[in-house]
Amino acid sequence: MSEYGQKLVSASILLFEELGFEKFTFKKLAAEIHSTEASIYRYFENKHKLLLWLSCWYWEWVNYLIDLNLMNIQDPTKKLNIVIHNIVNASTESPLTAYINENILHKVIIQESAKAYHIHNVDDENEEGFFTSYVALVDKVSKIILEICPQFNYPKMLASNLFEMANNQIYFAEHIPQLTDLKDKQSKYLDLEKAMLDLTCKMLC
Repeated sequence: MSEYGQKLVSASILLFEELGFEKFTFKKLAAEIHSTEASIYRYFENKHKLLLWLSCWYWEWVNYLIDLNLMNIQDPTKKLNIVIHNIVNASTESPLTAYINENILHKVIIQESAKAYHIHNVDDENEEGFFTSYVALVDKVSKIILEICPQFNYPKMLASNLFEMANNQIYFAEHIPQLTDLKDKQSKYLDLEKAMLDLTCKMLC
């Protein structure tokens, strides 16, 4: 929450979006914020931990959006529709965190977030609780799925796949279009939301 920490986070989001994880370095980040690599290392052990922190922040943001938009909603089917909408469209800007551009962070998550947990030592990081935010979010959505269909045997599998589908299909639409049915880049978010609703309803009916 320090001024330096906020500047570091803000610049790292922009630099991840511009360069990608592979070309991102603390040396480049330090130059961007007119600082030193040593100062950055006091906050983050390496760029992987920085990406992981941004991913955790993002999942907390999605969790907040879902909680906010589910207030006073009782119908579980309507709840799931809202959840899917927020998963796909989690780029809403928040005035509460001026140092984080949620729109660009959303792009970074789509592009890079799999690299936060598709790593060799993921078991160790999971033991340390690095994925608690994501696990809690999947658990929340899985409970809504069971509200709709209590006899459904795979609520967490479906919930986690909704999150992964949202990121992967947008990524495919932008970079490997042969792997998706989202053909119109301009309407890909709307088309993806419709597809996710359609697939989910068919699985739970």
